[in-house]
Amino acid sequence: MKVVGLITEYNPFHNGHYYHIKEARKETGADYCVVVMSGNYVQRGAPAFLDKYTRTQMALACGADLVLELPVSFASSSAEYFSMGAVSLLNGIGVVDSLCFGSECGSISLLEEASKILETEPPLFKSKLNEALKDGKTFPQARMEALAPFLSDSDASFLASPNNILGMEYIRALHTLQSPITPYTIKRVFAGYHKEDLNEGKDSVISSATAIRKALKDGIGLSALMQHIPSEAYPYLKNSYEITWPVTEDDFSLLLQYKLMAESKQSLTKYLDVTPDLANRIAGILRPGLTFLDAAREMKSRQWTLTRINRSLLHIMLNITEDTMKLYKAEGYAQYARILGIRKSSSPLLRAMAKKSNLPLITKVGGAADKLKETGQKMFKEDLFAAALYNEVIYHKFGILPKSEYKQGIILQD
Repeated sequence: MKVVGLITEYNPFHNGHYYHIKEARKETGADYCVVVMSGNYVQRGAPAFLDKYTRTQMALACGADLVLELPVSFASSSAEYFSMGAVSLLNGIGVVDSLCFGSECGSISLLEEASKILETEPPLFKSKLNEALKDGKTFPQARMEALAPFLSDSDASFLASPNNILGMEYIRALHTLQSPITPYTIKRVFAGYHKEDLNEGKDSVISSATAIRKALKDGIGLSALMQHIPSEAYPYLKNSYEITWPVTEDDFSLLLQYKLMAESKQSLTKYLDVTPDLANRIAGILRPGLTFLDAAREMKSRQWTLTRINRSLLHIMLNITEDTMKLYKAEGYAQYARILGIRKSSSPLLRAMAKKSNLPLITKVGGAADKLKETGQKMFKEDLFAAALYNEVIYHKFGILPKSEYKQGIILQD
């Protein structure tokens, strides 16, 4: 049995994701495809545009055999923690042979080279990184400059591309965990990660998730997206439209405002990614009617990227602290594998996981705590709280209360 692992967000699932699944199977010769997917919050520091169960259905309809939820503490974090959480989960279930991810460069050797420098942190790298940070560069810019002297045959600017950064971090995580999983990469085609305009064509085309979300926010009709979404997945998108999605950052504005009002400059620094300088900046922008997006835009500076600020605000709202992440790191990152959905034909995969997994497999929320150690229980409570908050927003936006995590069973797909 060969199993390929994918690390995803599917926010929403589109033709590029469909291409990735097919090419990953082809490239690795896999019999099964296991997807680790962000739940109701994503890595750019925002709520997921579509709820996790709709995205799970779309993925299973388009070739995924099993969908696992990436715990929210990792799903909403920096590339390093996002990667360590996801890779530790794939490594922990004991059945994954390969990890296949998309990248702009399409070169494993180049990503391996850069990853090795980040892992070893030579003195020259450290000094150039600190120098660039002192000059007011953002961390991604500073890291790019620090890596440049070590990449003799390549331009370090390739690290400005988000999927290259994640790919490098995936490889680094595999090395850190001494995982036997083999990395593969597939060159991204057509649409850039941040491209905001839809690609157009006569038949199926690949547009970025960013472009699809923007088109919907701009008022394009759902039917206009049919050429951008696989036909197998489109019905799930359509059936839950304006029932459980779309959800945006500003839907959480009042919740964020309440949380910020209850904090002080000192207490804010306990949350993940919130430095004393950033805490001062947050305290300085508070005013009635402040929205989530306005808060992030007003705090953006030469030093802090918008994504970094979004993550900080999300961590405050979801009570994700620096100390908690240190605990998870010390305990090996992922503490369980929560199954969101599975294809009925993939039961042999589930049986193999039951035999080989080093992580508890969670199929039902009720009774899950009995399977988990103290650290795992803490991580799982974070997931449940984050999901309940998301469901509350859905209810107040659409007037429909989704099933609680205790009542929502595993999605079984033909």
